Amino acid sequence: MKRYIVIILVSLLCINCKQKTSAQEQVQEVVATTFAKTKTSEVERIMNFMASDELAGRDTGSEGLEKAAKFIEKEFKKNGIQPFFETYRDVFDVGGVKTYNVVGYLKGLDETLANEFVIIGAHFDHIGTTKGVNGDTIANGANDNAAGTTAVISLAEKFSQLKNNKRSILFVLFGAEEKGLLGSKYLAKVLKEKKVSLYTMVNFEMIGVPLKDKPYKAYITGFNKSNMADKMNEYSDLNEFIGFLPKAKEFQLFQRSDNYPFYKEFNVPCQTISTFDFTNYEYYHHVDDEVSEMNFEFMAELIDDCIPVITKMVTTPNKEIKLN
Repeated sequence: MKRYIVIILVSLLCINCKQKTSAQEQVQEVVATTFAKTKTSEVERIMNFMASDELAGRDTGSEGLEKAAKFIEKEFKKNGIQPFFETYRDVFDVGGVKTYNVVGYLKGLDETLANEFVIIGAHFDHIGTTKGVNGDTIANGANDNAAGTTAVISLAEKFSQLKNNKRSILFVLFGAEEKGLLGSKYLAKVLKEKKVSLYTMVNFEMIGVPLKDKPYKAYITGFNKSNMADKMNEYSDLNEFIGFLPKAKEFQLFQRSDNYPFYKEFNVPCQTISTFDFTNYEYYHHVDDEVSEMNFEFMAELIDDCIPVITKMVTTPNKEIKLN
């Protein structure tokens, strides 16, 4: 009798394993057949504008930030990403200066799961000007954070093509991050007041150059606060997509990016993907944080690596990503 019970249990485990494998294969097949790989030239096009001298460092309240916002809105509109509010702008005040987040919306296609939201975000502001080098005072903010902005714009385009997201997605470019995460703090409170059901939030920060001597492609902040890293690796086509960076914990990066206000307001997994490891980029808040320093091929690969991961986030029937 015991032998038969063991056989039945093994059979059930095998069936369950096959079902999981089948589901993963289905996601990979959908991604492979729906999306063309992100073109390096497209990444370069977005980066060249977002980090151009024309935008003068995208400081809060500046004409350059306004130009950046109009560019993002145009990209969203072109790809069928709708405004979540009456317009794409989520306006708030910073010391008497009006500024804004730019918020795009892709409604979920499942009658029930559409009421649950996933936020894909990055800040699009920077510090404007800083200490000059050889007459250049514009802090273009290519890695910080035109790179993250480019990822969000590119992913919005990809998921507008996929058209099978069961959960709703907000694609958010935050303002006034450099003033103390003010844009994300404001939007998190607004969404909480509107009783938005937030499943999870993935933020992108400084992804313009690859990690040095690491076995993984990127890391997430707050690694041990949830099972997000494990799930991202499970959902990914890569063996080691997301890893743990000790310095991210040492420097408390979890609390220092736009994921944090959403974690505080909603108490759900909200974490930041980054590839800045304190050894691979020396131009933080520097005039030499220029497009010429970026690795577009790497960025395109990383964006594509995120597609099956986010696809699973927005299609799984259950909320598989949980706080520890």
